[in-house]
Amino acid sequence: MTAARTLRSAAALAEVGLVAPERLAALEAVAARYAVAITPDMAELIDPANQSDPIGRQFLPSEAELLESPGEVADPIGDAAHSPVEGIVHRYPDRVLLKPTHTCAIYCRFCFRREVVGPGGAANLSPDQLDAAFAYIAAHPEIWEVIVTGGDPLVLSPRRLGDLGERLAAIDHVKVVRFHTRVPVVDPAAVTDEMVAALKASGKTVYVALHANHVRELTPAARAAIGRIIDGGIPMLSQTVLLKGVNDDPEALGALMRGFVESRIRPYYLHHGDHAPGTAHLRTTVAEGRALMRAIRGRFSGLCQPTYVLDIPDGHGKVPIGPDYLAVDGEVEDPNGGAHLYPPKG
Repeated sequence: MTAARTLRSAAALAEVGLVAPERLAALEAVAARYAVAITPDMAELIDPANQSDPIGRQFLPSEAELLESPGEVADPIGDAAHSPVEGIVHRYPDRVLLKPTHTCAIYCRFCFRREVVGPGGAANLSPDQLDAAFAYIAAHPEIWEVIVTGGDPLVLSPRRLGDLGERLAAIDHVKVVRFHTRVPVVDPAAVTDEMVAALKASGKTVYVALHANHVRELTPAARAAIGRIIDGGIPMLSQTVLLKGVNDDPEALGALMRGFVESRIRPYYLHHGDHAPGTAHLRTTVAEGRALMRAIRGRFSGLCQPTYVLDIPDGHGKVPIGPDYLAVDGEVEDPNGGAHLYPPKG
């Protein structure tokens, strides 16, 4: 059965055959703690007969989410410690996050903000809070870039997106505006020409960073939505989370990166999974991630190489953690594992 609406409960998932009825009680307990929403576009992609379906693993609730592992915390990357006013995170000197909404079109089971997004989570910014957030940005001339995130800012109406752009356009020292979103893949019909026009901020360079984790998310409809954004004059970057059973093998990750490049999206970050509560079943080890990056080097075009990053817990920032090829003893390793003297002897 195809979903005609966004599915927002375990019962709704069972109704369309995405979860077994006998799991309802357990999954309702999961949904009571962590928001559930699966758009029709993504529900259509899930194979309910395959318990390892990479789309299902991302969006279908699992009983494993109620099992917390050591080191998992509600705010794994320390947003709160770097939030000088509501809706702003100022972790790096030249840029801030602006979070006008904590609502998403779809809720990922590995989300590092899963304790605050969705119904029952943090409220959207009030007009007064939004004023205070913009006042903070205006008062800090070191802020060169504003990253609009959430939640997912593209769930906002074009009118509200346009208002954000106008207010950022009025702050001279802000030069770059970046929107982080999943909407072009999970609800591509929402990406209208009106929305694309609203994303622009006069006098600013605007980017859209798209979050996708498996090449099957890049459906023809999604690629068309991506095309509307890029053809509208807005370049796009990718963000991907390394997920066990989704993209943790070279072919799956390579196919996704090729899909981005084919769609005119520049591969940007591959995030190591954060220690959010109840996400251990989807998290790889750093060693596995480094081996994966080594495996796609040389096998896939240089255009298809994201930067593998770790967001250090407690708000200490992102660092690249990809494999090393240069040894301290003057040797460099090639993509096939061969060792070579460098600098070469004459």
